Amino acid sequence: MTLHLVIDALPAWHAQANCRGTDTDEFYPDKGGTTRTAKRICARCTVQAECRQDAIDRREPFGVWGGLSERERRQVRRQASTGAAAA
Repeated sequence: MTLHLVIDALPAWHAQANCRGTDTDEFYPDKGGTTRTAKRICARCTVQAECRQDAIDRREPFGVWGGLSERERRQVRRQASTGAAAA
């Protein structure tokens, strides 16, 4: 029997991300830990907007993506849904 695995291709912007090759622990701090280093890396990234939107769209529950923590991404989704409901 042959096992075939399907692996989603990474988005094209991923190859340009500042976080490539950095310590992933910076992007997944322990509860109560700081996100400062990750956000500093994201702030200088040319694909920050794409990364942020991808994490919001996928409802990524963990880590810093596009300069936003999971709590900040939830807030963005809430604001977007509130704005859509008002329209």
